[in-house]
Amino acid sequence: MEGSILTQYKQKTFIQIAIPALLTALSGQIAASESVKTQAQKEPLLSYKTLIDEVFIPDFSYAGYKNGLQELTVAKGIIIDVAKFGATPNDNQDDSVAIQRAFDAANKIEEPVIIRFESGTYRVTSVLKISRSDFVLQGQGAGAMGTELHFPRPLRHIDKSASLDELRTYIRRLDKRQKEPDLNVNEYFSEYSWSGGFIWIQAPNTRPAPYLEEFDPPIDVLSEISSGVRGENQFTVADTSAITPGQIIQLQWLNRAGQGSGILKAIYGEQHALAGSHHWTFEDRPLVRQTVRVTGIEGKKVAIADALLHDIGDTVPAQVASWTGLVNIGIEDMHLSFPDSPSFGHHLEEGYNGIYFTSAFDSWARNLKVTNADSALLSYNSANLTFENIVTDGNRTAHYAVHMGNVHNVIAKNLRVLNRVRHSLTFNTQSTKCVYQNAEVFVAPVLDQHAGANHQNLFDSVIVHAPAREKDSKKVMSIYDGSGAGYWQPGHGGYNTTWNLKVLVSGGAHPGERVTLEGLDEGPMAIIVGIHGNRQFEIDYRPEPLVSILNTYVSEVPSLYDYQLSKRLDALRSASAKTK
Repeated sequence: MEGSILTQYKQKTFIQIAIPALLTALSGQIAASESVKTQAQKEPLLSYKTLIDEVFIPDFSYAGYKNGLQELTVAKGIIIDVAKFGATPNDNQDDSVAIQRAFDAANKIEEPVIIRFESGTYRVTSVLKISRSDFVLQGQGAGAMGTELHFPRPLRHIDKSASLDELRTYIRRLDKRQKEPDLNVNEYFSEYSWSGGFIWIQAPNTRPAPYLEEFDPPIDVLSEISSGVRGENQFTVADTSAITPGQIIQLQWLNRAGQGSGILKAIYGEQHALAGSHHWTFEDRPLVRQTVRVTGIEGKKVAIADALLHDIGDTVPAQVASWTGLVNIGIEDMHLSFPDSPSFGHHLEEGYNGIYFTSAFDSWARNLKVTNADSALLSYNSANLTFENIVTDGNRTAHYAVHMGNVHNVIAKNLRVLNRVRHSLTFNTQSTKCVYQNAEVFVAPVLDQHAGANHQNLFDSVIVHAPAREKDSKKVMSIYDGSGAGYWQPGHGGYNTTWNLKVLVSGGAHPGERVTLEGLDEGPMAIIVGIHGNRQFEIDYRPEPLVSILNTYVSEVPSLYDYQLSKRLDALRSASAKTK
């Protein structure tokens, strides 16, 4: 059994940072883990030694602002106080025009700017559009005596722009409908189910995501890539004349070889035949995107601040393309609130969406509370984002809390989901090397791997609270839910990792009962380590995961992200010392 599972994981060798040290750190817990497993559980498992010695584990530590190498600090820039433009909190008057005047003034300044709000509640009935770099929205905090932006009307009534016209056309042309006959529902999807926000970050002349081919602009290809090795921080190109150090570029893997292509095998391994039609239908669209900063050029070699997602060569071709976006965008220390109005159902959202991050790089949202949102925070076409200390709550059933789709190296730290959300923690279409770290979901938790070539993502030290239910004479909890459209299945690609997931059963099972954690429609080559909690667990994850180390908290490595980051920082310091 072990050999058959392992075969699909043995792709090109990747030298993982400090793997021997990780093996040493875990060695003391292997025996304890084995002692609580039934024989039925042991057979499909790989040992830690096999995991460490023979399996590629992505280095997730590149996720976040500045690739994890810099902590978020106090924002700096010219202060623009909204009060000077007529925005007055707590007067129950509409502050939209005054806030827009502050935005207009900020956009005339070339230096970094901070739009600052005082404590109290501001009423906003327009979209706050951020379309330039070095721009921060800053309040006084998300709690008592903090800053609240209240949005009394949804985007369906507010958004008069053409920004989502392509999506609207796509929905109707493809007859994308929510059909629930028992509830007499047969309606077109809302464009605001997964798009748009009252704080809307988007570079001019960009698209958050491609929908209709007729709107696809020609790709500005800077060079074909001759060769590259997964996990390395450099690659070789045919021509460096259009590439410069400091430039933000996008590495693109296209699939022009169909169902048996090298890139599909890189994503899904031996189970690449599971891939739905969107993986090969659009030959001129990148299937995998990696947005990175160039750190140096030597001859034909290009160094980058990130690790390559995949090998590059004759069987897995890739190219360097230009990328247009914004840098140093920050939203911080605010409470975003919406009215406690009815929810009309899944995909029928009216557009009570908080923040819409698109085309952003090295940017952040932190110290936020979002109440009664359809989606608190949506992210697309972005990379190197940090979302930190965010709380979502409210009475309406939400679609997303913090969403990651078409993004690379995005991390959500210390997220608390207190409300009911259909997709609590989601890795959506074409998300890569993204991380939920220290997230906690208190209501109806779902670890959503939403299909669409999302791969090499990490659930790290996540806590979920949920009751068990009776199914086939067993107690079960559906923790994972792949969802997503069939043409983008399976739920995820290779090396999506769950590390130290804590499951707290809140009802439905006595302390002595074993609970089965379900993930019945996921993806191949998942890595699962350290599931534990207040019951004994089994796991029914399909396709079969690489590792199922259950009922053991990996105390020596509480966070895989933190562990990998510390080792990378040690290596960088050591290399720096040697050059002095």
